[in-house]
Amino acid sequence: MNVPAVSLRDDLPYRDIARLLAREQVGAVPVVDADDHVIGVVSESDLLAKVAFEASGHRPGRVGRLCERRMHSKTRGETAADLMTSPAITVLPVATVAEAAWLATLSRLKRLPVTDGVGRLVGVVRRNALFQALIRDDAGIRAEVEARIEACCPPEDRTTVEVAVQDGIVELTGRMPPATTARLVAEVEAIADVVEVKNLLTAV
Repeated sequence: MNVPAVSLRDDLPYRDIARLLAREQVGAVPVVDADDHVIGVVSESDLLAKVAFEASGHRPGRVGRLCERRMHSKTRGETAADLMTSPAITVLPVATVAEAAWLATLSRLKRLPVTDGVGRLVGVVRRNALFQALIRDDAGIRAEVEARIEACCPPEDRTTVEVAVQDGIVELTGRMPPATTARLVAEVEAIADVVEVKNLLTAV
């Protein structure tokens, strides 16, 4: 996840939006209100309709397709509020990589806004980052999990836990004190490439 995430306010003029997209080299940016709640997303496609109309003057016919008429309505827009796609498709920070990847695939979005429980923007996750996370070698993930075990578990607990990884799913087995277990699971879940954590540890 990219933090902080680039965003813009709904009153930003469309030419300034175009400059922002070019400067940040992104194809879409979340639109937020005064409290940082995500209210939409404005993209190059949204801007393209307006620019194309200004260049050609094209208008849909009387029986033009609904999608064309919706796009044509954006040609009259002047600010992010007029041009954005709303409501925005967002994902929560607690979503797994697999869940976020499915959402990005179904919505055909290259960048998903990440919001907290009340809809405030906390970051953006890129589709290519999700892809890289899902294809990462299981051995690499296991090595990082073992490094987290070394970092957060007392020496006497490190030898009591076993790690298995398959397709990004981490399985923890063995025996460990509950407090250490909670800390370890949180650390492993924080690894960006981990799809799921199966906590099979028993308390000692």
